[in-house]
Amino acid sequence: MTLPLRLLTFTTLYPNAAQPHHGVFVENRLRHLLEHDHGITARVVAPVPWFPFSHPRFGGYAAFARAPAAETRHGIAVEHPRYPVIPKVGMTAAPYLLYRAARPVLERLRADGYRFDMIDAHYFYPDGVAAALLARHFGVPLSITARGTDINLIPRYPRPRRMIRWAAGQADALVTVCEALKDGLVDLGVPAGRVTTLRNGVDLTMFRPPADRAALRRDLGLPPAGAAPVLASVGHLIERKRHHLAIEALPHLPPETRLLIAGEGPEEGALKRRAEVLGVAGRVRFLGRLPHDRLHEVYGACDALVLASSREGWANVLLEAMACGTPVAASRIWGTPEVVAAPEAGRLFDDPTGAAVARAVAALLADPPDRAATRAYAERFGWDDTSRGQARLFRAAVGAPAAA
Repeated sequence: MTLPLRLLTFTTLYPNAAQPHHGVFVENRLRHLLEHDHGITARVVAPVPWFPFSHPRFGGYAAFARAPAAETRHGIAVEHPRYPVIPKVGMTAAPYLLYRAARPVLERLRADGYRFDMIDAHYFYPDGVAAALLARHFGVPLSITARGTDINLIPRYPRPRRMIRWAAGQADALVTVCEALKDGLVDLGVPAGRVTTLRNGVDLTMFRPPADRAALRRDLGLPPAGAAPVLASVGHLIERKRHHLAIEALPHLPPETRLLIAGEGPEEGALKRRAEVLGVAGRVRFLGRLPHDRLHEVYGACDALVLASSREGWANVLLEAMACGTPVAASRIWGTPEVVAAPEAGRLFDDPTGAAVARAVAALLADPPDRAATRAYAERFGWDDTSRGQARLFRAAVGAPAAA
């Protein structure tokens, strides 16, 4: 008989009513785990930075103010305590501020009867460090999942690096979403045998080839397939996503090539100006932020996805596009070569230039893989193996038998 296991998922990377796309990959992993192992239950504590004003003129900061104190998402109860973000000293103080904001919430949950058996933390810094403090205070096992910049960027700073090492030493289970991040933890001094790689999966039902691709392209105002190549670049409009490289590739590609950019963020103005300067503004369409369950329309309509990021752990957009039958052209960084590991998946490029992106795209369009083969490749990356591995790891940490 499988004993019940009560998780407390702790992370600042989790969606809320005001930011429904924020950290959706963490929510997806948790949902699939609960579907896989019905003996596991979960509550989520997802702290949100404190901000006093909700008026839209304050942009992304206003979303912090609009996030509810508590909500239920997909049947999972979620708490959003506020924590202060202090300029200049914020990076150093953040783990302690998170800990102080979350501890009363966890104490209340236990007092109300939810006596969680372990803490499941996502993102090593500051979240994982705060979770280590919480696990020590409440005397429960801890799992920390590394996801990207928490290992491939933040450890460049001495004090966060020391705290990451400390938290890793406190954890009962360490997870990375790709082998490259595991290597990053090992480089920080964590024994390789303590780290388990459990990659993100892809929702093969939500992301699927379109039933009528020609109609989908018409609905999006795109030329028929074969008449003009259509590329897509999907993600937050921030520097490390390097959407500008997709724009800079256009002058090197046939003039009928079009680019769709889906996302919002502080780089939008600069990206539009770059397109104007290069004379390709008429070939670029900014779609804004799209709901996660509508991205399959973009993937299904385009001929290739471009992901030019400078840093990624395991980029979900790659498998989402492939699951829709669309191959990718992506920068060879961190976990991306683990995702794009066969010709039917797409092409990788090394140089961070528009010309390099264009060469990868041109090679892909000159000899495109069969879209059914690309979909079949993505089908190797469903959630079942990851959920099974999670359940096994978590149950081992608390000494409970795994589900049959």
